[in-house]
Amino acid sequence: MTHQLRYIIHLCLVAFVSCKSSQQVSTDVLVIGGSASGTTAAIQSARLGVSTLLVEATPWLGGMISAAGVSAFDGNHQIPSGLWNEFRDSIYQYYGGPDKVATGWVSNTLFEPHLANRILQSMTKRENKLTVMHGWQFNHVTKKEGKVSGASFTHQQTGELLTVNATIVIDATELGDGLADAGIPSDIGLEPEAAQSDNIAVDPAARGIIQDLTYVAVLKDYGNDADCTIAKPIGYDPREFDGACTDFVQDTTRKRPSINAQTMLDYGKLPNGKYMINWPNYGNDFYFNPIQLSLKQRDSGYNAAKEQTLRFVYFIQHQLGFKNLGLADDEFPTPDRLALIPYHRESRRIQGRVRFDMATLANPFQNGNTLYRTGIAVGDYPIDHHHKKNPQAPQQLEFYPVPSFSIPLGALLPKEDDNIIAAEKSISVSNIINGATRLQPCVMLIGQAAGTLAALAVKNNSRPSEVPVRAVQSALLEKNAVLLPYMDATIHHPYFKSIQKIGATGILRGKGVPYKWANQTWFYPDQPVSVDTLKSNAENWLLIKGDFGPYLTIAEAKRIIQASASALYKLDIAETVINASCKSAGIIASDDKQLITRGQLAVLIDTILDPFSKISIDYLGQMQPL
Repeated sequence: MTHQLRYIIHLCLVAFVSCKSSQQVSTDVLVIGGSASGTTAAIQSARLGVSTLLVEATPWLGGMISAAGVSAFDGNHQIPSGLWNEFRDSIYQYYGGPDKVATGWVSNTLFEPHLANRILQSMTKRENKLTVMHGWQFNHVTKKEGKVSGASFTHQQTGELLTVNATIVIDATELGDGLADAGIPSDIGLEPEAAQSDNIAVDPAARGIIQDLTYVAVLKDYGNDADCTIAKPIGYDPREFDGACTDFVQDTTRKRPSINAQTMLDYGKLPNGKYMINWPNYGNDFYFNPIQLSLKQRDSGYNAAKEQTLRFVYFIQHQLGFKNLGLADDEFPTPDRLALIPYHRESRRIQGRVRFDMATLANPFQNGNTLYRTGIAVGDYPIDHHHKKNPQAPQQLEFYPVPSFSIPLGALLPKEDDNIIAAEKSISVSNIINGATRLQPCVMLIGQAAGTLAALAVKNNSRPSEVPVRAVQSALLEKNAVLLPYMDATIHHPYFKSIQKIGATGILRGKGVPYKWANQTWFYPDQPVSVDTLKSNAENWLLIKGDFGPYLTIAEAKRIIQASASALYKLDIAETVINASCKSAGIIASDDKQLITRGQLAVLIDTILDPFSKISIDYLGQMQPL
């Protein structure tokens, strides 16, 4: 064979391999990562009618609620909302109702991780505008004219290359890798200066420290006579877990535990005789900061976290005597039966168009704050930081009291105009606030909002930052997603949408109350309307002139609305329109001298004046001229 012939054959082979080893696809919306928020973002985007591609490295969907094994919802139990509520209803349906999933004391809703994946896979398959691709590892974002235009991936088994061209990209990776590759400015870990502005003192030496992560195991009860004890792990020393429960306490310098071994296990008790092993303090939390590391470097740290979890499992089986509890053989499709991925409590956080911080979260309706008007996702969990495995980290960030809260839309958008949207735990929040916004229901709702924003940007042929705040909120309300966390005016309330819309203007505001593990915000829909408060809150939204009593009557409310319609909204309101709105608010003609309730007034203002739609707001929640 001549040298020339060999060269020709070589070129042919290279061409053949190249054809087989790369592909290129196009889509309207690309979601990088099938995490909790990535999955809901993709579903919502597809439901709004745009072609959506979700690319995920693992064979599962759901991230922390499935692949990471944290199958116990933290928070939002009393705030059903959007896709989070839809997913929870599927959990209820599978097990037989809410009482069947209140199996452990850490949550009202616990479930087997594989079921979460199954439900989410089923939800995605029902969307004909959505394609899901598994087994693809994210490489890089691609850019066109300086703007993000897609991403490239490598298949983990075949090495095949995939390039995706997209109009809008959502980064829903666990650590914000797409945002970093796009060059989006971000913050990592504790920021002493920002923490001080949050009224929390942090030692400057703690700069950059993130929360502990956990490699979750699920144990299964194989029966009293079973001995499922794993081989003794290398380096095992029971003193590592001294103080995890009252059944093993030797070092008196450690914080003394208050619960026994069985109660410790019942913390994460799942249906069907299983236990989620995700125990803080002297359990299997593990300090490792993988955010800026390569995949290979990350794997090294993750393996160390796995080894600690296996030592803890051995401690539970051998030292505490639970030999009948073994690694579940019907949960994770992994050789070691541990979770597919670690549970990351923290990611890089973009420097967004707005930054959600303690001042805004703690007092959303006071001190001139207006970000609540731009709310797109809700949460009620307190600020919970896991820092016990790093002695350099502050140890006082445990369940800092705050009310329930709304995440502002601008927190999903980088400062610089781009075609990429942040989701999962990479949104623009302070490090302190991340301890509340990182929880599963909240993150799922962030994803739904990200998918809404992306789809509307595609439909409007605009950048995400050009999509009106009210357009995103309106689309979310149509899907029964909550903007403001009013626990006494949920999606099941007859005035739900009106209360949400008028609440988002600030004409009628709620009251936040810190309360244990499930913080609250109340709207009080059945209470009368304080005239003084209304005058203070409704300035520029309503024309309120004349003499009034301390509380507003129905007749006075009608008068204010008619005056406002003419003077501010340039509307000529017919009597029939007012009567129809009164009827929808449960008001009859003979009630005019009665006091109007806050819920009734919300309905009248919404249906007659519609300030929510007619008066635009910016990402700070500031009113724009009519």
